[in-house]
Amino acid sequence: MMEHGNHGFSAAAIGTMRRDGGAPRRRHTVFRPVTVTALAAALLTGVATPAAASGVAAADSSQAVPRAAAGQDRPELQKAVQAFLDAGFLGVQVRVNDERGEWAAGAGRRKLGASAKPPTNGHFWVGSVTKTFVATVVLQLVAEGEIGLDDPVAGYLPEFGLDRRIKVRMLLQHTSGVFNHTGDLDPDGTWVPGLPATGKEWLDNRFRSYRPQELVRFALSKPVKFAPGTDWSYSNTNYTLARLLVEKVTGRSFDAELKRRIARPLGLKGTVVPGNRTQLPAPYAHGYFRYQDAGQWKVADVSRQNPSLLAGAGDMISTTKDLQAFFSALNGGKLLPAKLLAEMREPHPKSDPLYGRYGLGLFVKDLGPACGTVLNHNGSPPAGYGALMYSSPDGARTLTASLTVGDAAFDLATYPKLLDGLVKAAFCADAKPTE
Repeated sequence: MMEHGNHGFSAAAIGTMRRDGGAPRRRHTVFRPVTVTALAAALLTGVATPAAASGVAAADSSQAVPRAAAGQDRPELQKAVQAFLDAGFLGVQVRVNDERGEWAAGAGRRKLGASAKPPTNGHFWVGSVTKTFVATVVLQLVAEGEIGLDDPVAGYLPEFGLDRRIKVRMLLQHTSGVFNHTGDLDPDGTWVPGLPATGKEWLDNRFRSYRPQELVRFALSKPVKFAPGTDWSYSNTNYTLARLLVEKVTGRSFDAELKRRIARPLGLKGTVVPGNRTQLPAPYAHGYFRYQDAGQWKVADVSRQNPSLLAGAGDMISTTKDLQAFFSALNGGKLLPAKLLAEMREPHPKSDPLYGRYGLGLFVKDLGPACGTVLNHNGSPPAGYGALMYSSPDGARTLTASLTVGDAAFDLATYPKLLDGLVKAAFCADAKPTE
């Protein structure tokens, strides 16, 4: 999902439309490309158009969640996954690791017109989950003394003429005030369009190639949202700048640094920074985009898309297994020194609380005494896919998932409840199937 203020699944991905960047701050405005429900549905993707899909499709009974996945009977997880299918999602891939072992399932359908289930080891566009990888690499460079967390970004990237008050920390925490290049709300709540990131405009441009510098320059051509460090607003451009920062300091591509620092050491064989590559590696489940054209509802297969619009902010490909290995290692203290991991988890008080408060590249959410704190970042590309990544603070319990959208209309208001049900089934000690 695209991101504009939250983390996770975009309304666009669901079938109306957002861009991968997160959800904007919640405001009551006459024209709301991102409403509260759209924000919830977007989970960190972009901006939903007002044309919300209506109606809920019943799940195909032949596509029910397997009674036992990975040799375990986990009725609370089965019920939570089935709820996504009942609400109209085409497919779900889920992986839960905890003290009971690993539970993995593929439920629903791999593609429209076929009966095969999504592969449990399928590749998918992860959207804004990319941000956690980028933040981790930046913080590793901070640990090595190559980057100062409170240094001006302009000192590293002078070519953009950035305000010298913008610090590296502000990029990672979304407090720079820089306009979101995929679209943003201005201070009075008016929607300011960005590069094509939603609706049919994105669909028609989904194979266009962008250079990261182009995204940044576009964002900097727009007025800033606020003075650096004075407020919080989710902006994909922050992470495009963070990626360029890594490349400038190391002299290597972000892809090369990711492989060297994270992917190879952790054995992440399905995690890719695709550049202009538009094809998911096999195996994968298909994702679709439902849109209106000349008053008619149409559906397009968006399994192929060029993610360069979200360079550093939402362009990566991964699998549930790789996301589990990465997030468990990060929260288990294997990728960052304890001091920097603690900084990463220090939430900003002004960040949107819908999915927790934002630290440096992840959200921190308290689920209550029966469940504890979870760290998370979700995401989606502009359409078709959603990615979920959750962990306990010690990395011992994780939930990673991919959601795919089909041709069914979807009630955005149901998404937060669906997500809450799945997360609590994975993290709450007394989780039981609810009626």
